[in-house]
Amino acid sequence: MVLSDYVNTFGQYLLRRYRERVHKLTINAGFTCPNRDGTKGRGGCTFCNNVSFSPNARCPPPVATQLESGRQVIAKRTGAQRFIAYFQAYTNTYADIQHLASLYEEALAEPDVVGLSIGTRPDCVSEEVLDLLASYQKRGYEIWLELGLQSAFDSTLERIQRGHGFAEYQQAVVATRQRGIPICTHLIIGLPGEERSHNLVTLDRVLELGVEGLKLHPLHVVKHTILAKQWRQGTYQPLEMSTYVSIAADMIERTPPDIVYHRVTATASMAILQAPIWCHKKWAVLNAITAELHRRNSEQGEKGSVQGERGAVQGERVKKKVKRISDVSGMI
Repeated sequence: MVLSDYVNTFGQYLLRRYRERVHKLTINAGFTCPNRDGTKGRGGCTFCNNVSFSPNARCPPPVATQLESGRQVIAKRTGAQRFIAYFQAYTNTYADIQHLASLYEEALAEPDVVGLSIGTRPDCVSEEVLDLLASYQKRGYEIWLELGLQSAFDSTLERIQRGHGFAEYQQAVVATRQRGIPICTHLIIGLPGEERSHNLVTLDRVLELGVEGLKLHPLHVVKHTILAKQWRQGTYQPLEMSTYVSIAADMIERTPPDIVYHRVTATASMAILQAPIWCHKKWAVLNAITAELHRRNSEQGEKGSVQGERGAVQGERVKKKVKRISDVSGMI
């Protein structure tokens, strides 16, 4: 019993596409964010401490060096020989187009890199950037634009000092899909002021606009953030692991089976994680989500969404395809 028995995972998607293991290698290219540099705000979102997913945030080594370091780690774990360069830390489209192109192409120059995954904000997706990414896709590279939406509720986005609303996300999605670039949208479960119903409505609004991939994250309380202060003061209470697992399973059930889940949980280093401590236990969370779907006798797409019967015939075909490939169990 593994997650990919129940969920269309990114690892399985890549395996079907390339017939071998393909892994993401994370890149920190030294970008900042308009919500940190004063353009839209100072200090970033209330939960933001990018060290939580990018330990080298302050002085990143060259792209090629980071890729080589990632290769060495993967070689010890799975032996994968093909990779996607994942530009992750901060806003990876927030620079002039020449600088972006030089960084992206440094990664693509590596012979074992099959594509790019670009993490960014919905309000930092220019026509120039999309045209550049589309040009790489036309050359045969795997290209994903990862949009950090977090919530479809403007009141929540304002509460966490996100610096944009749902309208900017809508505009970015329309422009990106016009070029045929796959989108992976990031959603956070456990945001201040939200409960299960908010997460389900957010998911439905994202699905209604159209998306190819999703990432689910529990909200971490990490050091040196506004959220950490709110937690210490008792004005924010993190979710219990059982609640997160239940909500994640609800969202998975409502997601059409052709959509790829790039992630269904996330971790932070114990050096900066303050709460909830269970966020440090990636495999415990993954196993719990798997067990919950098994307990429900359910799987991705089981309950549908506002999209109703969208692509019902296609969905049944995809359901059969996304079942676990026996010799590569457990990839996510």
